[in-house]
Amino acid sequence: MIMNTFARTAARRVVTNASRRAASTLRQGEQEARRVLPLMAAATTVGGLGYMSLNQQDNKAQCLSNNTAEEVEDKFATYWPRNIMILFGPPGAGKGTHGPKIEDMLAIPQLSTGDMLRAAVAAKTEVGLKAAAVMKAGGLVSDDIVIGIIRDRIREPDCKFGFILDGFPRTLVQAKELDNMLSEEGACVTKVVELQVPDEVLEERICGRWIHKKSGRSYHVKYAPPKSMKKDGEGNPIPESMTDDETGEALMQRPDDTASALVKRLAGYHGETVPILKHYAPGGIVSEVNANQGMDGVWGEVLSALKRGGN
Repeated sequence: MIMNTFARTAARRVVTNASRRAASTLRQGEQEARRVLPLMAAATTVGGLGYMSLNQQDNKAQCLSNNTAEEVEDKFATYWPRNIMILFGPPGAGKGTHGPKIEDMLAIPQLSTGDMLRAAVAAKTEVGLKAAAVMKAGGLVSDDIVIGIIRDRIREPDCKFGFILDGFPRTLVQAKELDNMLSEEGACVTKVVELQVPDEVLEERICGRWIHKKSGRSYHVKYAPPKSMKKDGEGNPIPESMTDDETGEALMQRPDDTASALVKRLAGYHGETVPILKHYAPGGIVSEVNANQGMDGVWGEVLSALKRGGN
């Protein structure tokens, strides 16, 4: 009888202790998840430079319900400054290479004015219809219309934590109009990154560039030639041999990817961009990246520029 009572008491103690340890472990896991999730949300906003692996994120967030996760996400989207970037660089500087990498790392969309314009026209939004009417008449889309298209686009859910502007603003007037629009939305530009490459280097980059029109895949006769490329006796690529690696379809060169056209494009770029950079410089948000080096070196400088206070 005494032995049975002792055994039952001992068993209860074992179960109770085990339960306490399990409960303690669960509470620690919940506390850790609550600590980590805001950091994950903030990392997305600030730059995500110290992010954990996806598996770690999943494991540590398991204890939180979907509603709690959404509440935390909404809080950081509301109270933490949005990461609104402008990416500058002359043609051939590498915006098409590093822009998508920034987009993937920060989990914020890269917005091209051309893509936004086409999407607005296709969706027949109010601003899109105005743009369509102007283009149909052979006119140039005004800054007001472009600003309106950007305003509509950045209100979409994927822009909650921020976005990257590529191809806008192109002039100081557009930069000031962008600032006014963002101010009305309770936001502002938080980072301006310029990829810098000497003009003489850009000629080789641009004039050797070939693209697959449907996909946008880019090739270069020296740095990234298609597998099919063949050269003539003078070492120039044979146009008929330039085909896309994935589809086998013909590649093309843009009409303005020539030495003569590049001179005009660079003059326009420098003349328009310098005033914009000076406009944002007093805010301490402008960073210059040496894009005339290896890919890893460029990306390293981009990462440094994206850090808070990075210049």
